[in-house]
Amino acid sequence: MIGIGFSGRKVSLEKLPGWEPESWGWHGDDGNTFCCQMTGKKYGPTFTTRDIIGCGINFMTGCAFFTKNGVHQGTAFRDLKDILVYPSVGMKRPNAQVTVNFGQTPFVYDIDDMIRRERAAITEEINRTSISSLHTQADESSFLKELVAQFFAHNGFVETAKAFADEVRAESRALQTGTGTETSHSEISLEEDLDASNRQQIRAAIMDGDIDKALKRTNAFYPQVLQDHSHVYFRLRCQKFVEMIRQTAEILESSPTKQAKFSNGHGSADTDTEQVQMDVDDSKNEAEDWDRMEMEEDDTSVKYQELLEDTLRYGQVLKQEFQDDPSTDGAFKEIFSLFMYEDPRKSPQAHLLDRAGRVPVAEELNSAILCMLFPLLCDLRCTSDLYRCILMEEQYHWANHPPPQ
Repeated sequence: MIGIGFSGRKVSLEKLPGWEPESWGWHGDDGNTFCCQMTGKKYGPTFTTRDIIGCGINFMTGCAFFTKNGVHQGTAFRDLKDILVYPSVGMKRPNAQVTVNFGQTPFVYDIDDMIRRERAAITEEINRTSISSLHTQADESSFLKELVAQFFAHNGFVETAKAFADEVRAESRALQTGTGTETSHSEISLEEDLDASNRQQIRAAIMDGDIDKALKRTNAFYPQVLQDHSHVYFRLRCQKFVEMIRQTAEILESSPTKQAKFSNGHGSADTDTEQVQMDVDDSKNEAEDWDRMEMEEDDTSVKYQELLEDTLRYGQVLKQEFQDDPSTDGAFKEIFSLFMYEDPRKSPQAHLLDRAGRVPVAEELNSAILCMLFPLLCDLRCTSDLYRCILMEEQYHWANHPPPQ
């Protein structure tokens, strides 16, 4: 029995890839893939001795794939952005041996051809895009400047946006000197800066785990967004449940009985008198310490129980609110399973508690807000992502990891 995949640095080496949080794998005995849990999903054929298995992650799309003897088996995992993983191989048979290839010899699967096809597909989609269907009155030059400005606004690059606006303004003045037709950019820049600041505050609240604050500010600044994007609202509500579960686990971990014992007076003493005094006071100090620990334990227990009850009530309200939406059943099953474990951080669903999970929630809400602020950006969302990939991600990737020639 063999499993091949990738894992985070904290994953135990005692189990096959895919059986634990932050671990993904394809198993040869049944052809199933395993994503951070013991339950597998049907994926591809089985594999065994002398088969050559490849594994790759497209970090631009967040998708992972496997190959068998040079044949691509399709997408195995999705939503793998912002993760740090390492190649992993697990074997159950004693004295089993494997040979690994990290690029020191040509791969059986033609990865270079895959890279060329990915880049060609992106370029083709960009070339097919016409601004004539966007009902814009701007010429091509003005349109591209607007697209760049929206890119800066999307990512919250306030200072860069200001510098870009100054450059556009200077160019406009140079071209329109004496015509009196120059458009004022200061008011537009001020409004965009304010929106960027609002979105940054909302994002910061989510990244801090304060979902209530994020919801409050979103409703205050952009009240229509959550009504128009119910799936984003649902994700935020689920994230609050996850944050509450995390808080219960952290309270339990901070219990005084789980912390280091107090010192019993083994410090140095300059004189015999001081040592004697310390010995006399030891029993009194130790009793006071234990009394204090018991009081703290009681307080912690009360806080833990109260938060646990609050979390349960919140989950019930959440389930009732979305009971008529069958598309939420999978998400509910996943997050509610955390309740089954005394320490959810050691459960098969522990990956849900990873703070990195806040990132896609923040980005999805940010995208929804931008669709309202910049309809053009919403129309060009796919194309803008392609420009972003080419201008930023590909430049960084190929500069640091050039494909083999």
